[in-house]
Amino acid sequence: MTDLLLRAVLLGNLGVCVTAQVMLALPTQVRFDSVDYKNVVHWTPPANSSSLQFYVQWKIYGEPQWLNVSGCQGIQRPHCDLSVVTSDPREWYYARVHASSLPSSKSAWALSPRFSPRWDTKISSPILKLNRTEQGIVVRVKPPKLMVRKMHRSLHYEIYLIDSSGQEEVHKMDCCSKKLILKKLKHKENYCLQAQTMIPLQAKSSARSPVKCVTTL
Repeated sequence: MTDLLLRAVLLGNLGVCVTAQVMLALPTQVRFDSVDYKNVVHWTPPANSSSLQFYVQWKIYGEPQWLNVSGCQGIQRPHCDLSVVTSDPREWYYARVHASSLPSSKSAWALSPRFSPRWDTKISSPILKLNRTEQGIVVRVKPPKLMVRKMHRSLHYEIYLIDSSGQEEVHKMDCCSKKLILKKLKHKENYCLQAQTMIPLQAKSSARSPVKCVTTL
C-alpha cells in the first residue's frame, strides 16, 4: 500500500511538472507594416489571448544579438512601433514576438520576415488642393511626410487630368513647385484630377490620391 501511495504521489508531481512546462501557442503573422517610414510590427495573437502579454525584440540582419524594444515588454496590444530602432534605411531588420501568461507559461518566439525601411515602406498618397481661375485650374499638392522628403531628394508628382469623356492627360510637377496651372481647358467643363507621388530612383510610387472634380469658369 505504501508503495502504491508513493507511486501515485510521484506521478502526480510529474503531472504538475509537465503541465508547468506546456508551451503557449505562439503569435502568428508577425510582419512589418510601414507607411512613410513609420515602421510598426503587427501580429495575430493566439486564440483565447485576453490575458496574454507580449514581448517584442528586434535585431539588424547579420547581427547575433536580439534587443528588447522599449515600451513593448509585457504589453497586451498586438502591435509595436519600431520606427526609432529601425530608422537606418541602409539596414535590414527582423522583429520577433512571444506570448506569456503569468506566472510562468510562455510561447516560442515568432519571427517576422526580413524588413527594409527603404524598400518596404509604402508612400502615402498626396493631397490635392484645387482652385478655379480665369487662367484654368490651379493645382497645389501637399507634400509627403517630412521623413519621406528627407529620404528621397528626387520626388516629383504626376497629376492626372480627366475630362468628362474619360480622356486622361498626365502632367508632371516638381516636388519643390508651389503650384501647377492647367491651361487651355474648355469653359464650363467638368474635370477630375488625381495626384501620385513618384520616386524615380527606386521605381516606387504612391497610390493615386482620391478623385477631386471641378468645373472650369
